[in-house]
Amino acid sequence: MGPCKPSGKECDRRASARIFKFHFTSKSNEASMNQTTVVEFVLLGLTNSRHLEIILFLFLVIAYFLILLGNITVISITLVNHFLQTPMYYFLRNFALLEITFTSTFIPSTLYSLLTERKMISLPGCFLQMLLFFYLGTCTFFHVATMSLDRYVAICRPLHYTTIMNNRFCLQLVLACWAVSFLLMFPPTIMIVQLPFCGPNVMNHFYCDTSLLLQLSCTDTGFIEGLMLTVLIIIIPGTLTVTAVSYGCIIITILHIPSSTGPNEETNCMWPVWFIGFFLRDFSNYQQLQPNSPRCFMQIA
Repeated sequence: MGPCKPSGKECDRRASARIFKFHFTSKSNEASMNQTTVVEFVLLGLTNSRHLEIILFLFLVIAYFLILLGNITVISITLVNHFLQTPMYYFLRNFALLEITFTSTFIPSTLYSLLTERKMISLPGCFLQMLLFFYLGTCTFFHVATMSLDRYVAICRPLHYTTIMNNRFCLQLVLACWAVSFLLMFPPTIMIVQLPFCGPNVMNHFYCDTSLLLQLSCTDTGFIEGLMLTVLIIIIPGTLTVTAVSYGCIIITILHIPSSTGPNEETNCMWPVWFIGFFLRDFSNYQQLQPNSPRCFMQIA
């Protein structure tokens, strides 16, 4: 710096401004250093008791094995048996594949955590788990609605069934389920991935719950929460309405079938209703995706 030519008061003012600027810059750098970027999250899991963790591990291993065994059996039988090459079993096969992938998003990591007592998950791993849970969960909703439409056409419009539910249209329905699910869930997921995380990194859950992840962000997430709520309003009531109306029409149609043929038709056509159980289960899981919703899975004492 050169010598100060103006008056003494002007020199003092400029010097004070330089000192304030230096002090402000130092404070800003110090604050940015204190905001340490989170690179992994701590998942507290289901319980703190080691004995309960072992019991839960055995239970989940058996449950996961049965899920894989049952769905792989369904896929294998419907592929091998040429008598089962119908739209109903085509959708069932795809649903079984979806069931395997959906449960595999969080059960293996939970089993690893219970077995090794390692409660950490990396930031990319957390985002990937959240994306798959979002995507596959949404696809499950649309797939159940598609299966209910298939049963509606088969029972309420039997003469047009083979014409409407041809191989090409069935493939288009399945691809549409995957594509629409991706288009709906990709934007909010990408926005969550870009959020900064510089504070606490502890989640009271056994997988990366979306609402908890938003609470851990060190920036405002109001817009993302509103977007997620809008998407959920489109998905849940829409697919529930399609499923309820389809099976309502099926029940009405069966009640009007003469008694001589009614029981056979009911036995042959009403068995897909058990998919409603899967639908309600996924609905209960999806309740956790709502912003600021109560925790459905809390720690076991």
